[in-house]
Amino acid sequence: MKHNILIKKLICLFILIHLLAESNAQSVSIISSNTKASFRGLSVVDNKTIWVSGSNGTIGKSIDGGTTWKFITIKGFEKIDFRDIEAFDDMTAIVMGTDVPAYILKTIDGGTSWDIVFKDTARGMFLDAMEFWNDQSGIVIGDPIDGRFFIARTFDGGKNWIPISYQNRPIADSGEACFASSGTNIKKINKQEAIFISGGHHSNCFIKDKKINTGIIQGKESTGANSIAIKNSNTFMIVGGDFNNKDDTTKNCYVTKDGGKTWLSSKTNPNGYRSCVEYLNKKNWITCGINGVDYSKDDGLNFTKISETGFHVCRKAKKGNAVFLAGGGGRIGKLIK
Repeated sequence: MKHNILIKKLICLFILIHLLAESNAQSVSIISSNTKASFRGLSVVDNKTIWVSGSNGTIGKSIDGGTTWKFITIKGFEKIDFRDIEAFDDMTAIVMGTDVPAYILKTIDGGTSWDIVFKDTARGMFLDAMEFWNDQSGIVIGDPIDGRFFIARTFDGGKNWIPISYQNRPIADSGEACFASSGTNIKKINKQEAIFISGGHHSNCFIKDKKINTGIIQGKESTGANSIAIKNSNTFMIVGGDFNNKDDTTKNCYVTKDGGKTWLSSKTNPNGYRSCVEYLNKKNWITCGINGVDYSKDDGLNFTKISETGFHVCRKAKKGNAVFLAGGGGRIGKLIK
C-alpha cells in the first residue's frame, strides 16, 4: 500500500516537474547592446545572417548568428529613422525611412554603400512598412494622403518603386493610419496578395478589396493594430493595444482561422501593448512590446510572459528556425528554446 502511494507521489512529482519545464522552456537572451540606437527594423535571413535598422541612420549586421555585430551610420542620413529593413543575404538589403522626405535605400555590397531608390517629399508622406514576396517583388505602405493609404510596388528587387494610382489606393476612415512600430503591419498571404492592418481612431484589416473591423481596441490616436503575422492563408494573428498604456491588456490580440471572416480574442491576452507578433511553427507564436515578451503554444488562445525586457520587433529566420528580437537602447535579443 505504502509502495503504491510512493509511486503515485513520484508520478505526480514527475508530471509537475515536466509542466514547469514546459512552461519555462522559452526565454530571451540579450546578445548585443553596443549602440544607443532604437531598432524597429529587423530582417533575419537565416540562422547566421541578421540585419537591424533604426534611429540616427543606424544599420547593424551579424553574419555569425548574433555573436558579433557591425554597426554603421549611413552618411548623409544621420537624422533618419529607418523603421524597416528587408535583407536577402549578407550583401543585399533594403531599408525604409519614414517621414518627409521618405526614403528607401538599397545596398548590394554588405552596407558599404547605399543607393537612393525612392524619395518622396509630398506633404503628409509617412512610410510604415515593407514586405517582399521574393527577391524581386515587393510592396511598401504608408499613411493616408488625401484620405487614401499610400502604396508603391517594386518588381526589380527594389531598384525602382512605382506608386499605385490614387483611385486604386485603399480608403481610410477619419483618424485611421498605420503604425511604423516594427515593419510588420503588412504581410504576404499568398504568392500574389498582401494583407495590411491599421490603427488609430479606427482599426481595420484590409484583405483584397475588403475592409474588416477586427475588434481590437481603437478610438484614440495611440490605439489599434500594430502588427500582423500569417500562419497560412486562413490563419492570421494581429496584436496592438494602446502604446500610451503599455500594461493595458484590453483587446490587444485577435486571431482569425477563416481568412478574416471572423476574429476571436485570446483567453489569456499578451501582457500589455504589443508592437510585433511572429508565427514560429505548429501552434507557437511570439509577441513583444515595450514591457516584455509573450509566448503562445496554442495558436494564441493563451499567452505567457517569458521576458520582462522590452523589444519593438521579433522575427524568425526566413531560412531556418532562429528567432531574434530588437528594441530600444541598441538592444538585440535571441529566443532561447
